[in-house]
Amino acid sequence: MEVETQKPYLAMILTQFIYAGMALFSKIALDVGMSPYVFLVYRQAFASLALAPFTFLLERKKAPPMTYSILFKIFLASLFGMTLSMNLYYVALSYTSATFAAASTNAIPALTFIIAAILRMESISMKRLYGVAKVLGSIICVSGALLVALNIGPPIEFMNWYSPTHKEVSSPEPSPVESNSKLDWVKGALIMLSANTTWSLWLIMQGPIMKIYPAKMHLTNLQCFFSCILSAIWAIVFDRNPSSWKLGWNVQLLSIAYCGIVVTGITYWLQVWCIEKKGPVFTSMFTPLALLITAIISAFLWKETMHWGSVCGALLLVGGLFGVLWGKKKEECHEKETKTRSQVDNVDVVLECITHHI
Repeated sequence: MEVETQKPYLAMILTQFIYAGMALFSKIALDVGMSPYVFLVYRQAFASLALAPFTFLLERKKAPPMTYSILFKIFLASLFGMTLSMNLYYVALSYTSATFAAASTNAIPALTFIIAAILRMESISMKRLYGVAKVLGSIICVSGALLVALNIGPPIEFMNWYSPTHKEVSSPEPSPVESNSKLDWVKGALIMLSANTTWSLWLIMQGPIMKIYPAKMHLTNLQCFFSCILSAIWAIVFDRNPSSWKLGWNVQLLSIAYCGIVVTGITYWLQVWCIEKKGPVFTSMFTPLALLITAIISAFLWKETMHWGSVCGALLLVGGLFGVLWGKKKEECHEKETKTRSQVDNVDVVLECITHHI
């Protein structure tokens, strides 16, 4: 295989490592006491500042004229996606784990399909195999995400970090602290599901906006800017402690810089480049890799005990994801074949008419 053909694969593997780092760095910042609301404000500010010079240099002549209608639509997209979704994501992350955050993102393609189908933006044909695959894949994917969220089943022995002595002295009845911890996990899981749902809605909104405003980097920068302002308002309302805004030369600043500059900047362009080279289906196929990377690192970094129920849920989640992607790919192939046949038929009709007149 030539080096040129390997570039999209290497680019997407790097992208998933960066996404895994996002969940891990964010979790570290929150664990040391940083407010999730303030974290997002700083992240979006870093992203906006980092993208500004590139936007000016690369797209200042390509960007179409801005109107109030376009600006309002970009504002709404920023409100739902980069503000509401990301705030819910960081709140959920403070209740759950980096592994669960990475696992839950695999439900986004299925959730996007469900919302698009409800809005009649996506067709459902149960008479064809690809239609059945999309529907069943979506159901399996969401079910897997819920199973991961419940964190049920016995712990995996080789990843159970508690000693046998600890197990023997532990009470068979759950303590109030353990009960609260379980309740927090379920609460965080439901909030994370809400975050992924609003992010799916944001993805759907991007299509119509891109048609009227195709300057990708300018669009991203505007949404980061709006999100920074909206997130600042959100943070002031929900966290009125002035000390939460203090930053030092520590892991919090490193996490913010990483999420704002590396995640928003590098991964965005890598994914756009891969979509242009290989298409969106190829790009989505690498999503489960971030879950695997995050789960392995989290198990050793935070000594997270993984449960068999979560593993089964992750397998269902990934299987459902591939079902949706396979169905989508087959549907696209079918549409291309139908369009080609239609064009051939039209040509045949024209030729027949010409022959008849001759």
